[in-house]
Amino acid sequence: MHDTPIAFSCPPIAFVRSPYVRRIDAPHQSTVIAGTETEAAAEATIEFVEGFPAAAFRDLAGFERIWLVFVFHRSEGWKAEVRPPRGGGKRSVLATRSPHRPNPIGLSAVELVEVGAHALRVRGMDLLDGTPILDIKPYVPYADAFPDSRAGWIDAIDATHGRHSAPGPRKPRKPVPGAEDDASAS
Repeated sequence: MHDTPIAFSCPPIAFVRSPYVRRIDAPHQSTVIAGTETEAAAEATIEFVEGFPAAAFRDLAGFERIWLVFVFHRSEGWKAEVRPPRGGGKRSVLATRSPHRPNPIGLSAVELVEVGAHALRVRGMDLLDGTPILDIKPYVPYADAFPDSRAGWIDAIDATHGRHSAPGPRKPRKPVPGAEDDASAS
């Protein structure tokens, strides 16, 4: 066990080009599209940084889904407890998918549509435009899918409100004159 936190650097390998500019417009999860403007899975592009070798991602062709490991680049701090969009009261932050985390790192599974020369086209995007991508991993069904797993407090919500009762994005707020866009998370 370490008494002193170890600092490390993790430069982005790519950035997201997404239709979602404001946090309020993006779905809470990539598969929850009810309440979005189009109510369809959004397409986006993962653009690799200049000089990133195509040899590092070309063999993703043929995978239906990929994991995006990313930074919640607009998150501003964190608290031990948060109030998730479903689930009633406060919950331990590590038992939620809140963008306000001790380390603002996220994980999202998206559909891989096309592998290009310098970018990937994906569908089912829930990340904001400009989100830094730290890593990409293939989704491997035999290793990554555990459909019968228990989901703690979420199971109790599903029992009362029905499975897949997660809310879509909230209704857009009216802009406050002179105020910046919601820059609290990605």
